[in-house]
Amino acid sequence: MEAQTKKRATRKAGNNQGSKSEQTKTVEKVENVPQIQLLGIDSVFPDPDQPRKTFDEQSLNHLEQSIAEHGVLQPITVRKSDEGFIIVMGERRYRAGKLAGLTTIPAMVRDYRDTEILEVQIIENLQRKDVEPTEEAEAIQFLLDRYEPGEIAKRLGRSENYIRQRIKLAGLIEGFKAFIRSGEMTLSLGVAVALFEPGEQLMLLESLEDEFQEHRIKRMIESRTFDLSKAPFGLSDKTLLPKAGACHTCPFNAANQGNLFGDGKMVCTRTSCFENKKTKTFMQLLKSVKKEGLKLVPNINKYRVDEERNQWVMAQMEKEGLAVHLTNGLDILKEPIEPTMNHIREEHRHYEYTEEELGEFLKEALESFTEEKEAWDKAVDLGFEKGILLETDTYLTRPVFVKVREETHSGSSGTKALEQRKMSECTPEEQIIKINTRELRKKQIENNNQFKEVVDMIRETDYINLKKPLSTDEMVAIAISLFENNIGYYSQREHFGEFFGEDSKLSDGERVARFKQGFKKETLYKLLRFLLTRQVHLGESNHSNDLTNRSFYVAMQSFYKEKILGIEKSYTEKRQKREERIKERVASLERQAKILEG
Repeated sequence: MEAQTKKRATRKAGNNQGSKSEQTKTVEKVENVPQIQLLGIDSVFPDPDQPRKTFDEQSLNHLEQSIAEHGVLQPITVRKSDEGFIIVMGERRYRAGKLAGLTTIPAMVRDYRDTEILEVQIIENLQRKDVEPTEEAEAIQFLLDRYEPGEIAKRLGRSENYIRQRIKLAGLIEGFKAFIRSGEMTLSLGVAVALFEPGEQLMLLESLEDEFQEHRIKRMIESRTFDLSKAPFGLSDKTLLPKAGACHTCPFNAANQGNLFGDGKMVCTRTSCFENKKTKTFMQLLKSVKKEGLKLVPNINKYRVDEERNQWVMAQMEKEGLAVHLTNGLDILKEPIEPTMNHIREEHRHYEYTEEELGEFLKEALESFTEEKEAWDKAVDLGFEKGILLETDTYLTRPVFVKVREETHSGSSGTKALEQRKMSECTPEEQIIKINTRELRKKQIENNNQFKEVVDMIRETDYINLKKPLSTDEMVAIAISLFENNIGYYSQREHFGEFFGEDSKLSDGERVARFKQGFKKETLYKLLRFLLTRQVHLGESNHSNDLTNRSFYVAMQSFYKEKILGIEKSYTEKRQKREERIKERVASLERQAKILEG
């Protein structure tokens, strides 16, 4: 970056030194202003080095029609060459003129140096509204060798952030540029991909196998970028990693590359640095809690204890001589947050509760908050001690009060819960239990990973675009998914009491097999119709201003037309009476206004 800055400064110095001699030339040009000439169109040729490569065919046709009717209203600019004249500005008018059958074209002949020609062409092209984004990015990158981004922005009448985004876009490798030119990839996604080095971009492109897959690109970007607003360390801390410095001023912070993600969003694009800072923050935390005598509580329960990340965290705590407690062996008090009506609405946004019912929920929530706040304030008196709850994936922390549960186990070698003890502290029988528990957990993790891999594989295939009718297995899967994930407990009991039948003793596999055996399409229809009646939007939305509601309203006409007409008639009569009263009131006010004017 320093080399680039020096390079630009040298060029600028050269430009400034040459400006005086150019001023003399300018005076001469004023005395000899180029006149508009009519040149034979066959003596005029496009510049092969013109940076503009694409011309919109429809736009050219419109211009052709205008020129055929009115002629070329604005002359093109050309320079002399051995074979005639080369276009500097106005190739679009030239092309449209040829399409319109012109034999001559108005032009101004000017003298330019080669570097001036290219710069003039670039700036002229960039001031158009229909410039193709990747061409625009490459052109701005060319200007970057001569001017700072702020100067380019002024010359083009654009914001500096716009220019910086295009500069970043110029760093895309050709395969991704093709996706942008075809309209498959958005500019914002292109800028996000351009944050990575060309080698990383190439690996990402090759993994797509020549097919644009937005969800895969987004997933890969998310795995390589970090939202700095959720960082566990201070963004202005220069000492945490001295070589990298503070995140606020780091060039790998997207906010310092031209606000690439908008709204000043700070996103780290350097994985190794972010992870290094996270680790140093965690190691500093260990020393801090040890020094201050606080209890550090990693958010790990007995089901997550064998995950690699959690094993590493616990090992580091033990190295520092800190006791490791799993969360299910502790009573933990988190500072309560006072609920508001907005919180209640957000919590119950998927349900159709009245304002009165929401008010009751708020009342209950406030009662709970009062109890929790009282417990928080008296935590030390209740035997709790100050602690810090640590999220082991992000290393984010929050203050808590904790108390170790006193549990005794007959035959055990201590008072600590079994999952909290090392193998050497357990009896042979307890060791067998721990071994079997760990193996069971490992199988569960393996099954989780296996299922995720299958889902990811299917999402990357063309499955959703299949033209075949749904199979029975697919309809069974849809019905169970809707029942389990979209229908509340009370609605399940009220409307779908016999959905699975008596299945308390069956495994999940057996339940699915039995459900498939007795499956009827009518079951799926009933689920869909139930959801259709529940997923309309009430409140300020209705059948006249909401697409979902309108489609529902139309669909119900074929079933309950007479009843709907009756309701419509009732509202129409009320509306007409109200409108009549309004008319009378307005007429009365108008008469009063006339009297006052007279």
